[in-house]
Amino acid sequence: MQAFLNGAFVNLEAATIPALDAGLQHAVGLFETLLGGMKEGEPWAVDLDRHTERLAASAAALDLSPDLRAAALSDAVLATISACKLPRARVKLTVTGGDLNMLARASAREAQQPIDPTILITTQPATVYPEAMLRTGVLAALAEARANNFNPMEGHKTLNYWWRLRELQSAGRKGAAESLVFDITGHLAGGCVSNAFVVKGGEVFTPFAKGEEGFGPGGPTGDVEEKPAAPGGHLPSPVLPGVTRGWVIDQLEMKGTPVERRMLTVDDVLGADELFLTNSSWGVLPIVQLEAKPIAQRTPGPVTAGLVEAWGKWVG
Repeated sequence: MQAFLNGAFVNLEAATIPALDAGLQHAVGLFETLLGGMKEGEPWAVDLDRHTERLAASAAALDLSPDLRAAALSDAVLATISACKLPRARVKLTVTGGDLNMLARASAREAQQPIDPTILITTQPATVYPEAMLRTGVLAALAEARANNFNPMEGHKTLNYWWRLRELQSAGRKGAAESLVFDITGHLAGGCVSNAFVVKGGEVFTPFAKGEEGFGPGGPTGDVEEKPAAPGGHLPSPVLPGVTRGWVIDQLEMKGTPVERRMLTVDDVLGADELFLTNSSWGVLPIVQLEAKPIAQRTPGPVTAGLVEAWGKWVG
């Protein structure tokens, strides 16, 4: 297996990153995980440009590197997929802070010199999810940890994923596939590694993502007036603007079902007609039970089932 490391292909087992790399030393870095592979001799990746554009935007916003170019990252991802030749792959693009010398970085910025991060792209066989899991739904747990609205790193896909993975391990011990995470105000943020949607009375709702605070249907670029998410204003959202979340919103709105961004409570979740989670690995995952509480009739509803089918057709 080949890995892309800083502009060159190396054997995956021989790929080396310096021990003082900021990703290892301080978890300074970002990543994207996406589905891709080879088909009829050509590389493909689902929503590749959305993934690389999100990473590049986060790198600039968090001062990791203002010089990353989404198009160049996309080209590198496709080249890596071609080199590895897997028909269906889980692709991970990781960008770390490299040699994080803050004084040297400040001087480089003043001199308008480029800052070189570490760029690593790896592939492995894609996870195969049981069809029954997507057709009949799964159990979700409640996470103990809270997403911090005031942490500027929240809402970005950073390497600091330990607390989320611990919550996933805890969910697994309960026989659950995911855990729902709430923010410090008690409002739904999403899953540990996913975005959340609630369906009630034929309407679809999802928590505000970073950059969407205070907007209703249509989001920050829609043809609606800005409105506060809560009386007296709103807090920053700790929710990642997921790529598959964006695909779901596009799918629903193309069919005339607007998705309203709003603050959702645990009562909204427990009273839902349907609840589903999205990420780039499984696509759309129906949740039919939260801890000991059933969601509606413990079966995926029509909105969720339709999206599961549409995702399956789209990614093949």
